[in-house]
Order: sequence, then C-alpha cells, then structure tokens
Amino acid sequence: MKKKSTVFVIQKHYASHLHWDLRLEKDGVLKSWAVPKEPPCIEGVKRLAVEVEDHELSYVDFEGEIEEGQYGAGNVSIWDTGTYELLKYEKDEIIFDLKGNRLKGVFCLIRLNKKKNGKEWLFFKKKK
Repeated sequence: MKKKSTVFVIQKHYASHLHWDLRLEKDGVLKSWAVPKEPPCIEGVKRLAVEVEDHELSYVDFEGEIEEGQYGAGNVSIWDTGTYELLKYEKDEIIFDLKGNRLKGVFCLIRLNKKKNGKEWLFFKKKK
C-alpha cells in the first residue's frame, strides 16, 4: 500500500451527550467514529470508539451549532486537526500516524466484535 498523507479532524460535540468525533479522510469521505471520552493523548489510555456513518469532506472544518431537531443537534468545535499517514487499513484494524496539534504519533483502531462486524472499536495510542 502506498502511504499518503490525508486530513483528519477530531470535533468536540455537545449533543445529547458530550463526545468527540474522530474523522479520517479516506476514499473521498470522512470515516467517522464517536468517542465518548476525551481521545487518548498518551500511551496506555484506551477509549471506546463507535463507528458512525461517513461524513462529507466539507465537514472537516465545520464548527458551529447544529440546530435542534436535526441529527446531532448541539455545539461542535474542532478539538484537533492535521494530517495523518495511513499505515494499515483492514476490516478489523486501522493503524495511522497522526500529525495534529494535540495528537501526534501512531494510533490504532481495533474492532471489538470481529465476528459480527460490530461498530465498537478500541482507540489507543500505540507504544513506540
């Protein structure tokens, strides 16, 4: 696989519950996961990440208020942004090198229920 730097964004989202939206550019869309707790900045911290629908690339710099009655209603702000290098992309494992303002280094997403193609993933910073 040829390595390519692409954009990522993590948005802090005050919807029905506070969470962070991890979005990785891939194949012309933003692959997306909702992370219920602040993303892992250091090794050893693991977070649940729930896969959600893809978003349009234009959403990469969205900040503002999603109106009441619309999906995801609430305030959205950019928590981190930058580029990333995709190191591995398989059905149950994604490894990527983030070059953001807050998050830097190699991170992993590992699907928790591989047999059922579950939407729950483990999100963590890989040890050096």
